[in-house]
Amino acid sequence: MNSGPTTLLNPVDSSVVTGRHMVVVFNNDHTSMEVVIEVLMLATGCDQQEAFMEMWEAHRFGRASVHFASEAECHEVARVIGSVGVKTEVRLEWAD
Repeated sequence: MNSGPTTLLNPVDSSVVTGRHMVVVFNNDHTSMEVVIEVLMLATGCDQQEAFMEMWEAHRFGRASVHFASEAECHEVARVIGSVGVKTEVRLEWAD
């Protein structure tokens, strides 16, 4: 057992990890930009500036990656964002 300094992070069993995931949001014509910014801040904990940039990216390019975390956390973030009518997708950050 390691007697080194205590950290806030728990060690992760690498045999259980399937890779870091991300939440992708897609542009639509029925959810206002203001609502998208608010739900991004609520779901991801980002500030208004970051939420605006992610909303603008989705608006301009049709999609934006808005959150990177475990698969379970990404599904929860996607659920919150989807509750206002924004289409989301959870996928691996890097396809191996």
